[in-house]
Amino acid sequence: MPDPAEQLQQIYVAGFELKVFDRFPKCVGVVRDHCIALLVPGTDGLQMLGTPGWEMGEAIGVLVEAGGRWVFQAKQEILEATPERLEALRRFREDLQKLLSKG
Repeated sequence: MPDPAEQLQQIYVAGFELKVFDRFPKCVGVVRDHCIALLVPGTDGLQMLGTPGWEMGEAIGVLVEAGGRWVFQAKQEILEATPERLEALRRFREDLQKLLSKG
């Protein structure tokens, strides 16, 4: 099993910011370019909890379709999912998955 501490170090060195949240004490937040994912220890090292989203203050904006358009939504706050934001999220997810699968 990969060592979570080593995985976090690799993630940090790759340019991701690490955050902790009072609301999610067993998770580590990983942020880059306003994209965010929560990581939890699993049987094969760290793994993503849910789907990465957009950092919106202390919340995670989830990508949803609303009124025929894609937006990031965190409670009542809504942010347009522009092509640039969607591309940043795609790169974030791919890069993070590669780092997590290295173990």
